[in-house]
Amino acid sequence: MTTSEVPLQAAAGRRPGLTLLTALLGFFLVTLDAVIVNVALPQIRSDLGGGIQGLQWVVDGYTLVFAAFLLSAGSLVDRIGARTAFGIGTALFVLASAACGLAPELAALVVFRFVQGAGAAVIMPASMALIAQAFPDHVRRARAVAWWAMGGAVASSAGPVLGGALTLMSWRLIFLVNVPVGAVTLLLVTRTARSTKHRVPFDWGGQVFAVIGMAALTFAAIETGSTGLTDRRVLAAAVLAVVAIVAFVTVQRRVAHPMAPPELFRSRVVVSALVIGFAFMVGYYGLPFVMSLYLQQHAGLSALQTGLVFLPMMLVGLVVTPLGPRLVERLGARTVVVAGLLLMTLGLASIAVAPVTTGVAVFAVLVVLVGLAGPTVIPPVIALLLHAVPVHRAGTASGVFNTSRQLGGALAVAVFGAFLNTPAGLHAGLRLSLLTAAAAALGAGITALAGLRRTA
Repeated sequence: MTTSEVPLQAAAGRRPGLTLLTALLGFFLVTLDAVIVNVALPQIRSDLGGGIQGLQWVVDGYTLVFAAFLLSAGSLVDRIGARTAFGIGTALFVLASAACGLAPELAALVVFRFVQGAGAAVIMPASMALIAQAFPDHVRRARAVAWWAMGGAVASSAGPVLGGALTLMSWRLIFLVNVPVGAVTLLLVTRTARSTKHRVPFDWGGQVFAVIGMAALTFAAIETGSTGLTDRRVLAAAVLAVVAIVAFVTVQRRVAHPMAPPELFRSRVVVSALVIGFAFMVGYYGLPFVMSLYLQQHAGLSALQTGLVFLPMMLVGLVVTPLGPRLVERLGARTVVVAGLLLMTLGLASIAVAPVTTGVAVFAVLVVLVGLAGPTVIPPVIALLLHAVPVHRAGTASGVFNTSRQLGGALAVAVFGAFLNTPAGLHAGLRLSLLTAAAAALGAGITALAGLRRTA
């Protein structure tokens, strides 16, 4: 038995339930802040000013930094231990949430959203690593991941309605609500078992090129909506993104301790998981963004009414999430994931082709198909991913996987915002956005069919 296995087994034996609850609350915080903001966007613009591009940065300021720092955050988790990293990330997230709630102008809000994203980037892989260490048996771990996903499901269910209700008083409350939840989470993490540590050098070059590449790509996508593809700034940002991405790949192949180890990508399961995570978030994040703007600006709904439209989508995820592990055990992971992605494809495509005169109640029913994808796609994919990599790579693999997810969400908001900002109008932009998301989900379903294991 190695020295690293002893503390791992000790950690697995101490309060696994408390560890799971702590990780669940962390995921709740991260997810709530991603979904609660969409219904408040018109009110934020009314109070702080700015057009569609400003609103895109309010959303993408969070998801972009989230994605950019997830890679190094995964390595950080492996080096300083999941418990310590989780506490640092949560504290940073809570402080940034308070600052967002007090932001005096749009630029300040975007900056504080950047900081929120940095905290979330540490919370996500740390929470998954805590679970991996507390539940070494892969069957129990798969069930623990499903319960961990309940944190996201509850946040997703409550987020739109809670955001709409809070916005009736003040949009600032959608950020300040994170403070008490974060305080409870910080208290709980102090009672969890200490985590194992793996000291490796920090990949500075990889982190710098990752931030530059993702930021330049997102900037180019957002600016395209107002200035067009031929604008000099858009072209310069696109070229910079390509150069940074090539440099990142080169660095990862040459440094001794890369933040995205090339050997991870030799696994078909890992590569498939990254593709699925990216495509899933294109639809799951893109839909609330475009639909929230459409329902409030075109259909004349209030923020609360808009949140209620998304309630069936979120509630079905909450109900089905506990059943996910049993479905996987009976049908196999690949079957469940493919079915979820096909339902998402059907839902997105149906909303996209719906006539302008379609009633709000019909939209509320159609989004349920997208909601079913949440508990049937991500939990089994995460369980397969963690089972496919060594335990000491759990934090790094989690960081890489969640980077693909958040990058998918960030690019969806950037590209779909550009679609909405064209002369063709809001409805045409909505249709193009959702058809794009449907195509991505269908592609992910094909990837799952070809790349995932037949069973869990």
